[in-house]
Amino acid sequence: MSDLDPGRVRPQQQYASLYTDLLRTVQELGLLRRRRGYYYTRLSLVGVALVGVAAGVLVLGDSWFQLVMAAVLALVLVQVAFLSHDSAHRQIFASPAHNDLTARVLSGGVLGMSVSWWRTKHNRHHGAPNQVDKDPDVQMKVLAFSPDDVVRRKPLGKWLAARQGWFFFPLLMLEGVALHVSSIRHLMRRDASRMERIDLAVVLTRLTVYVGAVYLLLPVEKATAFLGLQLAIFGLFLGAAFAPNHKGMPLVPAGMKLDFLRRQVLTSRNIRGGVLTDFAMGGLNYQIEHHLFPSMPRPTLRRVRPIVREYCELHGVDYAEVGLFSSYRIVIGYLNNVGLRARDPFQCPLAASLRG
Repeated sequence: MSDLDPGRVRPQQQYASLYTDLLRTVQELGLLRRRRGYYYTRLSLVGVALVGVAAGVLVLGDSWFQLVMAAVLALVLVQVAFLSHDSAHRQIFASPAHNDLTARVLSGGVLGMSVSWWRTKHNRHHGAPNQVDKDPDVQMKVLAFSPDDVVRRKPLGKWLAARQGWFFFPLLMLEGVALHVSSIRHLMRRDASRMERIDLAVVLTRLTVYVGAVYLLLPVEKATAFLGLQLAIFGLFLGAAFAPNHKGMPLVPAGMKLDFLRRQVLTSRNIRGGVLTDFAMGGLNYQIEHHLFPSMPRPTLRRVRPIVREYCELHGVDYAEVGLFSSYRIVIGYLNNVGLRARDPFQCPLAASLRG
């Protein structure tokens, strides 16, 4: 996305204390304190919702109305995924061990996914968001995120890259299956650790019991439709919560050095909205604040947002925030235009702000 020469970037020492000063302010205000009451309530409500879905499936029996239950289950599991994300970031408990255990139970036992696979991938993303040689979220085989990705493709791949924005949301409906497959592949590595072997047993047990129960309770055609719809809605809504956060924001060229605050802020995008947006996106709509303070409890992100925004304005750091549907238009437009950028010179917005 950029032809920026990392060697021409201005020295970063002058920015080194920016994050330290902001972090000190946040700590002094007590904004990193745990919100156990909030999370206990969320966990309890999710548990009740899962029991309610199971009861609804049993009561409905052999009926196509089971597809409604499949959709409800998918939305509940999206909320479980958000809680697993928060726990993996150690937002819930003061104890790392308690957070890790909760993340393993929610991810492996409830979602049927590997938390160790997700954490490894997600930590790399947080360490270098939108950096072309480090962030796994911009190194996908299906989608092209930079002109270089397009140039390496064959004619059909280039044709698809020019239209990939329109395929993006339909592709998200396959994300649920992709997450399960990637998890199992990771856990079945020859060099998997003992804990990962345990995770594999938990994940396979959860998937086997769930799929087996659905086919036991429903005829084959209804069971297949139930599973297909649940996975499609789960992938779509989970992906739609993550998609606006970085896609379409500046890519960081390989080898470029950036201070922590600007690396996180310039590559992230917030989504405006109220309580409903917070709920639907699991707090990920405050992506800038989440990247600056990964262990900050979800409900606190809204409170710290005006502090971060004012701080960024004071120090001349661009702070991106748009509405939800505007963000999706940006994502679609960006993905469709990657192929055009492979033919025409393109100047990354990040480059202009960093050249000396």
